[in-house]
Amino acid sequence: MEQEERDNVVPFAPKDEVEPIENIELVDTHTHLNDDKFADDVPDAVARARAAGVRRCINMGDTLASSKKAVELAHAYEGLFAGVGIHPEEARELTADDDAQLAAWAEDEKVVCIGEIGLDYYWVKDEPTRELQRKIFIHQLDLARQLHLPVCIHDRDAHADTLAILKKEGQGIPTVLHCYSGSVEMAREFLKLGCYLGTDGPLTFKNASKLLNVIRDMPLGRLLVETDAPYMAPVPMRGKRNEPAFVRFIAERVAELRSMTLADVARATTTNAEAIYPRLRRAEKR
Repeated sequence: MEQEERDNVVPFAPKDEVEPIENIELVDTHTHLNDDKFADDVPDAVARARAAGVRRCINMGDTLASSKKAVELAHAYEGLFAGVGIHPEEARELTADDDAQLAAWAEDEKVVCIGEIGLDYYWVKDEPTRELQRKIFIHQLDLARQLHLPVCIHDRDAHADTLAILKKEGQGIPTVLHCYSGSVEMAREFLKLGCYLGTDGPLTFKNASKLLNVIRDMPLGRLLVETDAPYMAPVPMRGKRNEPAFVRFIAERVAELRSMTLADVARATTTNAEAIYPRLRRAEKR
C-alpha cells in the first residue's frame, strides 16, 4: 500500500449541487483496470464509470504482461484505451524483442502513448538500480520518439533527474507527468518544456497543501484528471478500492480550488486529454 494510503484526509465532500451527469464528460487519463484487483469486475467498473460521466479511460501498462492486458481491454470495451511500457519499479534491460513488441502495439490506434515509464526513487535507494531506471527511461523516450507517440511519466521523489532527462532526451516528445507531486517551482519548469500535469486522489488528502498551490497556479490548459486506480482513492471514497468513476471527485476538487463549475473543468480537461493524446479523439470519430 502506498504511503499516501495511510495519510489522514481533509473533510472534503463534493458540492451538494452539481451539473447533471448527462452534461458531464470526463476522461480518466491514467488508470489500471488491467490490474489483478479488477480481475472479477471490469464490466461493472466500466459501467459505473460511464454512469458517472467518465466516457474514456486510459489503462497504463507497467510490464509487458500488463501492457498486453491494457491493449486487450481497449479492444473489448468502447471508451477504453491503452498505454504500453515498463514502469521504473519493473526496470530491466530491454531486448530487441521487447522493443519490437512495444512497436507492434504502437501501431494500434487504441494505444495512445508509451507509459507508464520514468523514475521512482521512493522505493529504490541503491544507485545501480537507479542508474538502470534512468537507462530504461531514456531508452523508452527514444522509442516513443521513433514511434511518434506521447509518453506518460511516473516521477516519484526523482523530480530533478526526471527534469534533467527530459531536457536532454525528451525534446519534442509530448509528455504527461502523471500524479504530479512536486513543488510549484518544479511544476513551472516542467510546464516550460510543454508538459501536461496529471492530478489524482492526493489532491483531496489532508497533506495536499503543496499540491493545492500547484493546481491553483498552473495553466488550466495543461491539467489532466486521473485516478491511478486501484490505488489512492480520493475523499470521500478513502479506504475503498479506487476506480475510474471516482475521477469525478478529482474534477470537483479542481473546480472548487479554481472557483469553476464541474462542467467547465470537465470540458477543459477533456480537451487537454485529446490534445496530448490525439488518438483519443481520432478513435472517437471512427
